[in-house]
Amino acid sequence: MDLLSSYNLIIEASIIIILSFWFNGISKKTNIPSVLMLIVLGIILQYVLKYFVPEELDFSGGLEILGIVGLIMIVLEAALELELKREKLIPILKSMSIALLGLIGSAWAAALILYQFVPNMPMQSAWLYATPLSILSSAIIIPSVSGLSDTKREFHIYESTFSDIMGIMMFYYLIGGLDPSADHGAVGFAGNILLTIIIGLVASYAIILIFQQIKSQAKLFLLIAVLLLLYAIGKKFHLSSLVIILIFGLVIANVKLFFPGKMSVFLENDKLKQIYHELHIITLETAFVVRTFFFVVFGLSIAITSLFNFRVALISILIIATIYGIRFLILRVFIGKDILPQLYIAPRGLITVLLFYAIPTEAVVANFESGILLFVIIATSLVMTWAMIKDKRKMNTILDEIDEEYLERNEAEDQFRVKTQEKHNSENPLKD
Repeated sequence: MDLLSSYNLIIEASIIIILSFWFNGISKKTNIPSVLMLIVLGIILQYVLKYFVPEELDFSGGLEILGIVGLIMIVLEAALELELKREKLIPILKSMSIALLGLIGSAWAAALILYQFVPNMPMQSAWLYATPLSILSSAIIIPSVSGLSDTKREFHIYESTFSDIMGIMMFYYLIGGLDPSADHGAVGFAGNILLTIIIGLVASYAIILIFQQIKSQAKLFLLIAVLLLLYAIGKKFHLSSLVIILIFGLVIANVKLFFPGKMSVFLENDKLKQIYHELHIITLETAFVVRTFFFVVFGLSIAITSLFNFRVALISILIIATIYGIRFLILRVFIGKDILPQLYIAPRGLITVLLFYAIPTEAVVANFESGILLFVIIATSLVMTWAMIKDKRKMNTILDEIDEEYLERNEAEDQFRVKTQEKHNSENPLKD
């Protein structure tokens, strides 16, 4: 049986997408992240493939491409949902601060743990390995928090998106430090960000003005192709390309803010609304498909036996403990006492895997067990699942209590009404 023939691959890909859609339905009912189910599916397929295809298959190239496209789609999807209003400035800045402090604090703690427990690991490599493990996964968080209150849901969308972008920027800043000739320090890094923001704004204005004039119906994939092109070219010039994607999403989602006053005459509102609506749908759909295959391929490529290694378990548990310890302190300072379930919504996922495979050869440590990656991803996802289920039960209990109070109040009112009526009837008996 040739599992890798053209028709079999089409059948397999179609079944995976159908299963992923089903997993999403299960996830909404149980709060178990669908990505965990996709990873398990990939692990099962790994053993099926080993039975039918004995030779070793290399999925690293496909995983990288899927990860990059998925990352772009997920950040664009998140940006399209962010409204930039004056009243939301404080929540946005607060989320950004929490994401930045959580990223740096978790990376510092994880780097110290890796430096101490992984043999022959220099501190510079430890920071490179620790950074992917410190980035929140918007790919897991955004689809999982739809049931939370608007305030908490927006916080997680902002925080996870900022964590993705700042984590990637930090990772490539650390890579720049490996080559002293290419390392321009903090000033050069800040200049890089500023240049990227300028390019992002110019490109966003140009894309909006040009695309609203295109009459063809088939222009959405052209727009996505332009964004992918900008991202890839930006990467070639060592820019923080994800910032370009974020800026474009923010501009098209908040055109009135970016085209104020007389600048609004350049806008064709009906066409822009249509482009925004269609782009939102196609981004959502594309992110779903890419995320599906990314996590299945990740499950296909991991060594499940490494999870049962004592050193892997010890290092992973220490890293996970620092993640939640640091997160607790930061949330208490910035938010106060109402930090549930936010405290436990800190899963690692797509970015973690993607950046792990992007670690340069000169920084790779042979003794590092990739099982640490899998352990942290699965454990943080399970913790989030537990917290979401607990929060859902708590919410249901609160609603039940409200319903009970409402029913009791209605019963008391009915009894009072009946007694009042009886008293009235006794005082004013009907005459024949």
